[in-house]
Amino acid sequence: MPPYNFDLTYTPPDFTRPLFTQAPDKETEPASADGLAPTAFYSSTNFPTYVKRNGEWRLVKRARMDALIVWDNKAQEFACIEMRKVRIGQPVVVDTAEDGSTGLLVHSTGFLPESYSEGEAFKFMASGASRERPLNYRRIAELIAWDKGRDGRSVWVLGPAVVHSGARDSMAWLIANGYVGAVFGGNAVAVHDLERALYGTALGMDIEGHTVLGGHRHHMDAINTVRRAGSIAGAVQSGLVRDGIMHALVNYGVPYLLAGSIRDDGPLPGVITDVLEAQDKMRFFTQGATLVVMMATMLHSIATGNMLPTFIERNGTLEPVYTIVVDQEETVIQKLMDRGTHQAFGIVRNADDFLNRVVSELKGLEG
Repeated sequence: MPPYNFDLTYTPPDFTRPLFTQAPDKETEPASADGLAPTAFYSSTNFPTYVKRNGEWRLVKRARMDALIVWDNKAQEFACIEMRKVRIGQPVVVDTAEDGSTGLLVHSTGFLPESYSEGEAFKFMASGASRERPLNYRRIAELIAWDKGRDGRSVWVLGPAVVHSGARDSMAWLIANGYVGAVFGGNAVAVHDLERALYGTALGMDIEGHTVLGGHRHHMDAINTVRRAGSIAGAVQSGLVRDGIMHALVNYGVPYLLAGSIRDDGPLPGVITDVLEAQDKMRFFTQGATLVVMMATMLHSIATGNMLPTFIERNGTLEPVYTIVVDQEETVIQKLMDRGTHQAFGIVRNADDFLNRVVSELKGLEG
């Protein structure tokens, strides 16, 4: 493959400026109880954030939006944590000013090029979401290939429409060929994928979209069959499940996380039904992600976006976390961005249109 380059150089703040040298150390207040923040707590963003302590500006670790910033005395660092995790007496950053004047700086422009005309990677990711906007699939494929080539860790967030729209084989190909670092989804995407593998239907419909006699119960049959096998991995390894997304994830050792919801049937074994456990496990992956692709799932996309930083520390510098959201409805993409995932590149397409074209382009690049 040719040497694609999507690097956006990070320009850190100039902390020699008088505003920063004259700023005081950031004020903190101790938490008065476990899980209880001071009234004036600062609510974090997903941008690079710096806090001044003992005259030194420190980058806040494990960034995410809607969290507390606390001083971790053991690690000797500031870090974002969920409110539920704060402990009594822990120093919590307070006040709302973000311009550096009070010892806290949110650096939202670190990846912006000096000239937009020179920032090809930035321009590529900066266009708004619209069904009528042309889409450069080759460029998207190059981004995915480039991320794999730089030893990136991609997270793909999937809704069940990936299966019943006809993109299942393309997603399995991406997994098999090393373009997927981890998969997030709910019970439904796994159930529909396994139903297709076991019975040739998804939501009771065949690959032509025709309803199959008795197909209304196939998703329940699939859950029962996998339960009998003991696990999804057991169903794959026993030969019951011979193709599809879950088959590829198990066979190629790609981690996946299925977070349940109140409407789930079953659920399948392995689906996490404790929302706090699911949050913690998802955050383990989002904190190390370099590329995130969200497809056809509003709730899982928003959940992922809420715990996703806009950057990652690697090799002694900050790199952007490229974020792509694909949905057939512009309003879904807008909801995600309105809830803080402003860095997302929105693509208004069906999941099958997007995945099948991306895979076709990747095969062309590999050939």
